[in-house]
Amino acid sequence: MYYQKNNKTRASQTNSTYTQAPPDNILVVVVVFIVVFGLMAVFSSSAPKCIALGENPFNYTLKQLIWLIAGVLGAWFFSNFDYKKLKPFAGVLGITVVVLLALVQFSPLGVTVNEAKRWLVIGPFQFQPSEIAKPALVLYFATLFSKDCKIIDSKKYPFYFLFAIMLLLIYKQPNLSMIILLLVTSLAMYYVAGGSSKIIAALFGVGALGVATTIRDYQLQRIKVWWNPFSDALGAGYNIIQSMVAFSSGGFFGVGFGNSKQKLSWLPEGHTDFIFAVIGEEFGFLGCFFMLCLFGVLLHRGIIIAKKCPDMYGKILAVGIIFSICFQAFTNMSVASSFVPATGIPLPFVSYGGSSLFVSLCMVGVLINISKKRIQRIVHYV
Repeated sequence: MYYQKNNKTRASQTNSTYTQAPPDNILVVVVVFIVVFGLMAVFSSSAPKCIALGENPFNYTLKQLIWLIAGVLGAWFFSNFDYKKLKPFAGVLGITVVVLLALVQFSPLGVTVNEAKRWLVIGPFQFQPSEIAKPALVLYFATLFSKDCKIIDSKKYPFYFLFAIMLLLIYKQPNLSMIILLLVTSLAMYYVAGGSSKIIAALFGVGALGVATTIRDYQLQRIKVWWNPFSDALGAGYNIIQSMVAFSSGGFFGVGFGNSKQKLSWLPEGHTDFIFAVIGEEFGFLGCFFMLCLFGVLLHRGIIIAKKCPDMYGKILAVGIIFSICFQAFTNMSVASSFVPATGIPLPFVSYGGSSLFVSLCMVGVLINISKKRIQRIVHYV
């Protein structure tokens, strides 16, 4: 509601001149720090695995670096591309994501890794279409709620239908953590658009009920093991236990960069889902706190950008982008430190995974563009 009133106030200032501000440099610096820190962590956590497989120790790092270069180019493009011109692409991107998700499930191009069919292989490229679902949803709902926040609207039903298909295809992979991320992000965007708290509570309840009733046996087992990892120490609780060992070994200052022992053979997903545990072992509590602070500053800058944006579409878009990235980051760190049950969700900008890195950087590029359109000065004519 606050944003809607602000929009009306700004729209009424017809005798004012708005000047474009420079990009949010703090945001850029923070993202650079996280990306560099992440590249170091990927090398440290993946090198032993590469050596064990008889590969170049830099194999994973070089692949991540290639995606990083592509992501930087994408961020540069979107930081200079007017975000308002993205509106017409909302439906197209949504349909594209649905098609790609369908190809994963119903074509030979889909690849299964660790009992999850989430990857699509096209020529030399392997990526996760579910990662593209994040910017698709953000763009989708920013376009949907920028004019009004009515839920019951026949014009919006086709969008809801497409979104439901997207969720069903992601559920089939299965990827429950991505579904939760998309649902929570959509509620946050609806709230910023001026949505009713009662409707948000109702939708949250329906979503939670839907997740609870469709949960699979192995996911239920993860929740049970979360309460007591030692009840299945060599099975579902193994990663959690090894992650805790990594944090305890790191102590306050850490064992030093490259000196982690858990990454050698005890922590299977040390370069992906549990990379935060390797950071905790090598850089200790200070390294974890530094990473947490970086994402905290990133969230703060995103909120400031949203608040200063002069139009509703930009506000909702900025909140969707920053909430999606930071909610995923805090979820990953919570999983690694056993605050929440284990989920297969990477740490943005840090975990090994080209599609996640590329998409996250492109989303940051849009956020930088929004920051340049914020009001820097208002000149009133007499």
